Amino acid sequence: MASSSTGTGTQVPPRRRLTREVVLATALEIVDSEGVDALTMRRLGQELGRDPMGLYRYAESRAALLDGVAELVLDELSVNSTDPDWKAQLRALAHDVRLLALQHPNVVPLLVTRPLSTPLGLRPLGTLRPLEQILSLLVEAGFEEPDALHVYRAYYGFLYGHILNELQEYIVDPDENEALLRLGLHRLPAKEFPRLRSLAPALADYDGAEELDQGISILLAGLEAQLTRQRGADPT
Repeated sequence: MASSSTGTGTQVPPRRRLTREVVLATALEIVDSEGVDALTMRRLGQELGRDPMGLYRYAESRAALLDGVAELVLDELSVNSTDPDWKAQLRALAHDVRLLALQHPNVVPLLVTRPLSTPLGLRPLGTLRPLEQILSLLVEAGFEEPDALHVYRAYYGFLYGHILNELQEYIVDPDENEALLRLGLHRLPAKEFPRLRSLAPALADYDGAEELDQGISILLAGLEAQLTRQRGADPT
């Protein structure tokens, strides 16, 4: 379709057709660049060049809009629940979740804390699919259903804890070679924080992917031992 023009001859590009996918993608862009608090129907309408009231057909409330953003991000994850190598699946998923969190740090609060205000059965389906897929993966691996749920909770508890820790690893001056100065730890009273100051080199060399992999290895080793004991106790 050709662009319209004003009386002065200036070309005005046509407005793109709105769909729920377009609305949510734009909402995610706002959250990524400005934070969750900046996402309102008014702000979204400005970005899309539309009346905010017309956007309620795509999200019935701001809460639904936030849920939609969380679903959009989680849709990028994939779990093969039929893979017999359940440990490889959980390890790969952990790294995928970490990368998503680093790409969309402002969305992390929606993933970690927002579900607390909503009963499980009332949450958006897209936010529940990872739970269903992981439970299926673990049950197929041999875990009893209640044990699979415990594993899921331990797994995501560790994973979200790691992500929140990593996102706090801010560097004051990345170009500074001295670890104390790079992290701003030189501002801490030496007598009150001797351990933190002495650990400056280790803190400055933090590798989020390596730390995550080490933690996942410990968790998976424990889970495998639990599964082995369960199988040994099964008379069948």
